[in-house]
Amino acid sequence: MTMVGQRPRRVEVTAVPILLILVVVLSDLSISVGAEKSVSAFVQNAILSNKIVIFSKSYCPYCLRSKRIFRELKEQPFVVELDLRGMYHFLLSPFSLICFYNKQLVFLCAEDGDQIQYELLEFVGRRTVPQVFVNGKHIGGSDDLADAVENGQLQKLLAAS
Repeated sequence: MTMVGQRPRRVEVTAVPILLILVVVLSDLSISVGAEKSVSAFVQNAILSNKIVIFSKSYCPYCLRSKRIFRELKEQPFVVELDLRGMYHFLLSPFSLICFYNKQLVFLCAEDGDQIQYELLEFVGRRTVPQVFVNGKHIGGSDDLADAVENGQLQKLLAAS
């Protein structure tokens, strides 16, 4: 507060706020880069660690068709519902999240469904859902899966495991 007749003090901008902003921006950038690596690792681990993987969206009729095909074959796929990821997560630390989904514990389960779709684009050339993998082999989408059932290729892949 200034007294009548006194000049107000000039507040000088120091480098501290600018450095603070830089630290926040750069740390966010490094977290994003780390998240990209984590998404890539998640996708690869899901494909290699499970007999059947479906990258899906819960409301997609083609995804529902793919899940129904496996249900009819009495097979239990590992389903990654891209639109539901992050809905059931707890914050463990400022940078790591944990997710309980389908009675399974999944790490780094932030709302990363879009990132996973872009990773699928890089990995298989498609970002549409569903994307189905059996024994690490990319089958494709719903129509590709139906074709693989019709020509017996899916049954051969399932029997090979």
